[in-house]
Amino acid sequence: MAVLERGGNAFDAAVAAGFTLQVVEPHLNGPGGEVPALFYSVDRGEPLTLCGQGVAPAAATIERFRELGHDLIPGTGVLAACVPGAFGGWLLLLQEFGTWSLEDVLAFAIEYADNGFPVVGGLHLSIERQADLLAGWPASRDLYLPVPEVGTQFRNPVLAATYRRIVEESAGGSRDAQIERARELFYEGFVADEIHRFCAAEGGLLTRADLAAWRATLEPVVSFDYGGTIVCKTGAWGAGPVALQQLALLDGFDVAGLSEAEFVHVVTECAKLAFADRDALYGDADVPLETLLSREYNDGRRALIGADASSAHEPGMGRLPTLVHAEAMAGAGEPTHGDTVHVDVVDRWGNMISATPSGGWLYGSPVIPALGWPLGTRAQMFWLEEGLPSSLRPGARPRTTLSPGLALRDGKPWLAWGTPGGDQQEQWAFHVFLRHVDRGLNLQEAIDAPEFHTDHLISSFYPRGFVPRSLDVEGRFSHAVIDELRARGHEITVDPDWSLGRVTAVQKADGQLRAAANPRGMQGYAIGR
Repeated sequence: MAVLERGGNAFDAAVAAGFTLQVVEPHLNGPGGEVPALFYSVDRGEPLTLCGQGVAPAAATIERFRELGHDLIPGTGVLAACVPGAFGGWLLLLQEFGTWSLEDVLAFAIEYADNGFPVVGGLHLSIERQADLLAGWPASRDLYLPVPEVGTQFRNPVLAATYRRIVEESAGGSRDAQIERARELFYEGFVADEIHRFCAAEGGLLTRADLAAWRATLEPVVSFDYGGTIVCKTGAWGAGPVALQQLALLDGFDVAGLSEAEFVHVVTECAKLAFADRDALYGDADVPLETLLSREYNDGRRALIGADASSAHEPGMGRLPTLVHAEAMAGAGEPTHGDTVHVDVVDRWGNMISATPSGGWLYGSPVIPALGWPLGTRAQMFWLEEGLPSSLRPGARPRTTLSPGLALRDGKPWLAWGTPGGDQQEQWAFHVFLRHVDRGLNLQEAIDAPEFHTDHLISSFYPRGFVPRSLDVEGRFSHAVIDELRARGHEITVDPDWSLGRVTAVQKADGQLRAAANPRGMQGYAIGR
C-alpha cells in the first residue's frame, strides 16, 4: 500500500510485496523459489502470464536419479532444486511494466531482513515442527534455532546483505540497465557462484551454467468464456487449466440453483475428472487444451457424473503415472496445505495482477551460508517414469501447483484472486469464484463461506499419495449437508471451523476498487484507500 500511495503502480507494489514476503514469511516462500503471475497492463491492453518458474538442471535426468537409488525425486534437499525463478520473474515484471527502481522496491525487504520483524505463529510452528531436520543443516540451525517465540524480533542479516550487494553493484546507468545488471549478478554473478559451490559440496545437480541459461518469460494466457466472464490461467505447466476444465464441465449444471450439498457434490465430482486429466496430461509439453476445453469433450466427461461419489480416477486421454510406495519424509511437501503466499493488486489506473510466489521454504533445503536462504524443491513434481508430459527432462519446467487467477469482463480486468494451498489451490480459489459469480455472494462472503476440498488426485508433493473419494469439509457446514454427502459415498473428514482456504481477491467493478481477504489461519489483509 505504501508503494501505491507513493505513486507506484500495481506492478511496483506487487514486486515490493513479493520480495518482502520472502523475508517475513520464510516458511512459505523465499528467494530460492518461483513466481507465476497473471496480470493486465492498461498500457499493453491484454492479459499476460509471467512465468517465473525455473527449470530442471541440465544434469537432472531420470537415469541420474535412478543411479542414485531414487524412485521418486526427494521432497527435501538440494537434489530437488530447480533454477530459482522468483528473482528473475519479479525483475522482468518490474522492468517491463513497473516504474520504480530496483533499489526502491527492494528497500522494504532489506529493512525487514536487517532490522527484524515479529515472528508470526506460522513461522514459529514450522520451525518447531522441523527443528530436528533444521538441526542437521548448519546454516539453517544457526539462523532458525532455537525456535523463535511468537512476537519476538527475527532478523536475517545475511539475506539483507545479499540483496544490498545486488543493489549496490547494479547501481549506475538507466533504470533498465540497473535491473539487467541485477539479474546478471543473481544468475551469472556472485549468487550463481555461491549456489554452484554449495550444490557441488552437497551433492546437488544445479550449476552456474543452469542459472545463466534461464530467463523469466511473458506468455499468453489460457482462457475460457464462462457465461461472459473470461477466466484466464497459466499454461498447463501449471495447474491453472484445471479450473478452466471444471468450468467447462459445470457449464452443463445450474450452479446457482443447486442445494448446498448438491453444490459440494457436483463441484467435487467435476474436480475429480479435471484433476485426472491434469495428472495424465499436464506438463511442460504440448498439452491438448483445445480438446480438453471443447464442448464435445466435456459433454462426454460430464455424463460420468452421477448421484454418488465416484471412486474412479480416469483421464479422458493419456495415461496416469505409476504410483510408487514411499514413506513420508520430514520437511517434504506442503504439510499445512498452504506453504505458499499470494498477492493481488489493482491500482487507480486499472492495472491488475495476481501472483502466487512459493518454494524455497526454510525446511525444504539447507540454507546457503553465504546467501541466507535455501533453494527450492519444486523438482519433486516431476516423475521418474519415461513418456509422461511431466516426466523429468533437463531444462523442463515442473508441472507446478501454483495457480493465480485473472478474470475479464467486457475485455477489461475485473477480478484477480488466488490462494496458497498446493493441490487445493484450484479448489479453494475455484469455489470462491463460483460462489461469487454463480451463487451471488460478494467477495468477502464468498471467501468466508464454509470450504471443502478433495485429495482424490495424485498429490503433487512427495510421496505422491492418492486418497479416493476423500472430501474434507469445514465443521461450519450443517449436519444435514455433511450427512447427505456421506450418504452419497464421500469419505468425509470434518476439519476445524475456519481452517480450509487462504483466498484473497481484488476487483474493479461499478467504478469501485474492491478487496477481500481470508480470516483463516495465516496473515491475510484487504487494504485500500
